[in-house]
Amino acid sequence: MQKFHRLHYAWVIVAVTFAATIMVAGVRATPTVLIVPYRDEFHWSLATISFAVSLNLLLYGAVGPFAAAVMDRFGARPTMTLALAATAAAVALTPAMDQAWQLIALWGVVVGLSTGFVGAYLSAFIAARWFATREGLVVGILTAGFAAGQLVFLPTMAALSTSAGWRIASLVLVAAVVLLLPVIAVLMRDRPADLGLARYGETNQSRPAPAPAGNPVTVAFRALAAGMRSRDFWLIAGGYFACGATTNGLIGTHLIPACIDHGLSEVAGAGLLAATGVFALVGGTISGWLSDRCDNRILLCCYYGFRGVALLYLPFALDMSFYGLTLFSMVYGLDWIAAAPPTVRLLTGVVGSERIGIMVAWITVIHQIGSALVAYFAGVLRNAFGTYFEAFIISGMLLVAVAVMVLFIGAGRGREPEVEPAIAV
Repeated sequence: MQKFHRLHYAWVIVAVTFAATIMVAGVRATPTVLIVPYRDEFHWSLATISFAVSLNLLLYGAVGPFAAAVMDRFGARPTMTLALAATAAAVALTPAMDQAWQLIALWGVVVGLSTGFVGAYLSAFIAARWFATREGLVVGILTAGFAAGQLVFLPTMAALSTSAGWRIASLVLVAAVVLLLPVIAVLMRDRPADLGLARYGETNQSRPAPAPAGNPVTVAFRALAAGMRSRDFWLIAGGYFACGATTNGLIGTHLIPACIDHGLSEVAGAGLLAATGVFALVGGTISGWLSDRCDNRILLCCYYGFRGVALLYLPFALDMSFYGLTLFSMVYGLDWIAAAPPTVRLLTGVVGSERIGIMVAWITVIHQIGSALVAYFAGVLRNAFGTYFEAFIISGMLLVAVAVMVLFIGAGRGREPEVEPAIAV
């Protein structure tokens, strides 16, 4: 019992947030599994389905800055609960759809917006609000939740879709989201001060910053305006654009169809993507630990460079056996979310910790623009050339260029640039 009392409630918040990110990742990974069933049943083109996925990716990122401002104003618990309830409602309506516009409305618009309220910015938001030390590790753990969601849900949804049909798979997903709602409602808290606690790693309870009183839209845009004055902000954001383009946009959306093109089953392709999630879970956590100790520019250079080489290798791996793809899965998985912790640490050095949640949300907008563009145009290239070869090679070359670009962020070894924090009130 004494040992239990030593557990800071910040780690309970991490556990609850981790569960929420797993669920959001599971919901957002599901369309990848259902692309082929939708095409086979409704005879929708791959470009049409890819448009719905790309819209989902775009809105998921676009709503982030405003979601962060809303969460700052009204609290994490009500924001997360209402967002996941809206997600469950949209997925519950999926089995009734029979028109392409319904897919676009439900999965592109509603799911894209609602899951964006529990988006990538949340890891930085929680780390800054609840932790005075080990922020990089916390960001790594929470970001790894997205990989864990892929690991848990992709094989499950693929197996259910194959054995029971995609409608049953959708309803199982709804049940999982609904079961999480009371956990968030009971355990989630907004700030350590709500429980009479200091942040983890602080000896004395600091006075919490007042919640911003302005319109959340105004707050979000003021924070962006402050960040845009820095060249380093654009270098960081440019790297994150390529990150989104080559993860959620390309591999997350099109790896399974590419595997099917090369004779692998849908379940095997989902298993390969889930295996990537296993390595992403490990890579993201290790990256969080490293980001507290190493030069984050060097980390980003290595991550983007290795990911680019893996993409250049992928078209040839698809013509090998399934074991040839295992090497790709391992390398790409370790890199999948590893860029998030060093990116957050670098961005904190540029904009300050007061609005890091909102600023991570803004670069996530750029991340998701990259995701949306490549999710759509990779499908267009596949229709035009009958192969994903061109999409994989172009994306690999982009990552190699970005690996060089991120070395120009800031100056000096092992130290991020210090810029006056951007305060948006």
